[in-house]
Formats: sequence, structure tokens, C-alpha cells
Amino acid sequence: MDKKIVTFGEIMLRLATPAHLRFGQTSTFEATFGGGEANVAVSLANYGLLTEFVTALPDNDLGQAALATLRKHRVGTSHILLQGERLGIYFLESGAVSRGSKVVYDRAHSAMASLPAGQLNWQEVLQGADWFHWTGITPALSQAAADACLQAIQTAKEMGITVSCDLNYRKNLWKYGKKASEVMPALVAGCDIILGNEEDAEKVFGIHPQGPDGTPLDVTQGQVEAQAYESVCQQLLQRFEKASKVIITLRGSLSASHNSWSGVLYDGTQLYEAPTYQITHIVDRVGGGDAFMAGLIYGLLHYGDDQQALNFAVAASCLKHTISGDFNLVSVEEVEKLMAGDASGRVSR
Repeated sequence: MDKKIVTFGEIMLRLATPAHLRFGQTSTFEATFGGGEANVAVSLANYGLLTEFVTALPDNDLGQAALATLRKHRVGTSHILLQGERLGIYFLESGAVSRGSKVVYDRAHSAMASLPAGQLNWQEVLQGADWFHWTGITPALSQAAADACLQAIQTAKEMGITVSCDLNYRKNLWKYGKKASEVMPALVAGCDIILGNEEDAEKVFGIHPQGPDGTPLDVTQGQVEAQAYESVCQQLLQRFEKASKVIITLRGSLSASHNSWSGVLYDGTQLYEAPTYQITHIVDRVGGGDAFMAGLIYGLLHYGDDQQALNFAVAASCLKHTISGDFNLVSVEEVEKLMAGDASGRVSR
């Protein structure tokens, strides 16, 4: 399948406490790399698709290490800018049982946040691309990053390229004087495929999931109802007329170690529901949404069937919860095996 996907965002150094230790307990951190759009690119490259990740990295040893990691996973890096002074960092404290995970960002003034205006020739970057993907994290970094993202979306639309976004609302990132509700609408307006969850829809667009009787649905108690999100999908499609599909991930958080996981896809007329997985011993949930998005892109391109694409996305993301680090290092065969109902985890010999 000779399809090319371009993603745009920031890759960071990830410093995670080992063995579920708290920040105040640990004397060591596990160092890897990750970030929403990079995670999507790695997954898709792993599935055999051509990928190109666009970002800015400092031209120092850490920037080169990030670059080497992307290349190791067969992600295209030919349009990465080497500029700026530092690589963004995020610290992760992994939760367990009733104690949730915590993330602390140290990414102010990063190379990506200080992206110079007009440095990216999007006509050139997107040449030969079939798909462009971005997330709400990128425009949250800085006005410059938001401007570059908007230019990329507009250029992709002019070139007839499918555009997808993961709304990915992060309240701790919007620090440069703009709110997500001010910036995101113009960007999402150019999207064909919109992915989000109930918090994204509420915090960015003021859209709430509703129960069958029209009352707001409380999703904080660990229960999710797929049908209740049809109203969210309908409202998003009404607001963003260019979009053809809205996908909502459904996470029921029974504890930090046990989540239920599913999703729905709405195409304007029909609501597709995926099977629900019980993930009872979470290894690492960071990157789960990115694994879902990559699975969805692969599924839509490969199967040409919305139900199959949704099922692949949910199964791929379910497997990500078993893997340490941001990247979903699974194969198409492993995802399809879980899709087919084999969740035994038996040794493959």
C-alpha cells in the first residue's frame, strides 16, 4: 500500500519514573522520545506506510538523538528543521490503581515553539502526500506553531490531500495568551476527519455528551455509553461542514490500572460502534490516543470500510496499553489477531 502520510508537531524527550515511583521517590528516569504526531508517524511506518514527520529540533546531541530515533523507526525526516536552542521535555509519573498518572511539561521556548515564520514550504513538504495529520497540541505551543499549522492545513486542502486532526486538548499548554476556543475552530474547519473525546469536545467547543433523555452525561464515574456520543458527533459535523467523519474514543477509567476502551465513528448518517476491551493491567497508557489515530488512518486507507477501520483503531490502541513508551510497536498482524478475537496473550513460538 504505497500511501504517504505527513504529520506535523513536536517530539520531546520523555523522562519517566521507573516502576510506578513518584517524582519525589525516584533517583533515575527512563529516557525515551515521544509526542503526539511523532507517535502517529511511528505507528504508520511500522504498518508499512510511507511517513514524513515535520518538526523543528535543536542542532545538538539531543536533537540528533531524536532524529536517530525517528529514522530507526523508518519515519521520513527530510523536512525537519534544525534550529532553536532546546528540545522540549516532559516528565511522567506513572500512576497505579487509584493514583492517576501525572505529566509535567518543560517545553517552553523549545525549537518547535519558537518556529520561525515562513520556514516551511508546505507545497514542497506535502508533495506526493495522501494524508496530512495534526493535533491540538501543536497550535497550543505558540502563535508561530499555530500559524504554521493553519498554513499546512490550507495548503493540504488546496492540493486535495485528506486532513485529519486529533483535538487533543491540553489545558497546561495554552500559555501564550490565546485560548483553544479562539484558535482551534479555524484549523478544524479544514479537516475531513476529526478525532476527540468528551473532554476535547467540551473544553474546546462547549459540546457536551448527552444521555437518551437529553441530560448531560457524567463520564467521571467510569461508565461510558456509545450512543450518548452521537449528539457530540452530530454537533461537530454541523459546525465543521467539510468534515465527513467524527470519531470519539470511549475510555472508562475504573482505575489507573484498569480501563475499558472502545470508540464510535459517525459518518453523518450512521453511528459505528467498536467492541469494548477491558484493559485490566495497564503498562503505559500514554500514546493510546495516538495509537488509535494511527490505526484509524491505516484502517481507512487499507480496508475502505468504516467499521473495520474503527475496529482496527481500537484494537491497535488496546495493544499500546501493554507497551512502555510513547510508540505503539505492534504489527498489523498482531492487531488483526486481536480484532479476530484472540486476546489470549499466548506465547508465539
